Amino acid sequence: MKHFFSPLRLFTAAALALASLPALALQPFTANYQASYMGMQANGVMTLASEGNDRWRYSMQIKNPMADLSQSTVFDEHEGLLRPLSSHDRSVLLIKRKQVDARYDWTSNQATWTGDVKADRSGPIRLRSGDLDALLLNLAIARDVTAGKPLTYRMVDDGRIKPMTYRVIGKENVTVAGKTEEATKVSRVDGSKEQIAWIVPGMPVPARLLQRENGQDALDLTLKSLN
Repeated sequence: MKHFFSPLRLFTAAALALASLPALALQPFTANYQASYMGMQANGVMTLASEGNDRWRYSMQIKNPMADLSQSTVFDEHEGLLRPLSSHDRSVLLIKRKQVDARYDWTSNQATWTGDVKADRSGPIRLRSGDLDALLLNLAIARDVTAGKPLTYRMVDDGRIKPMTYRVIGKENVTVAGKTEEATKVSRVDGSKEQIAWIVPGMPVPARLLQRENGQDALDLTLKSLN
């Protein structure tokens, strides 16, 4: 679930003109998803809520009879970039439980992890401007596709640094709350895994997220309502 989400060199001149558009302003929302996880239907919800002092909490939960997965990241916006400050990940898969907490200290520029982590994954890892955690990628991709910006990121998550580049693979219609919208479809392939996101202009989160492993759908989130 965690890792949902090349520079856009092939954009047309009209698409490149979008680069001058400002990033979507942060606004609280609740996004309800129809989810499929481990071959079973599930409920999914993403929320963005203000924490005050220019801080925000972005959360996601997916739940079905086999699994209860939740993630939340507290972040701020610094010089136009989404900057993680802390995160909390919890998963319950049948009888297996895991909980990991992360701290992103931008004063010392270090990220550290505690909880159910291996010693070599506890950090510290040196941070640099633009670093994201896995959950914030959803918000960053939605903003950057709309603005016509390169979809190249450095993810610092789970005690690892991972460069990530998405590419635009086309346009496709999606239905949200009974309304048809045209989405930009972006993809990232990593070995036997592929992550695909459908981005609708003006929506702060993907209209659909699909993670495939070994050619099979592992996690599929389809937006049903956005408030």
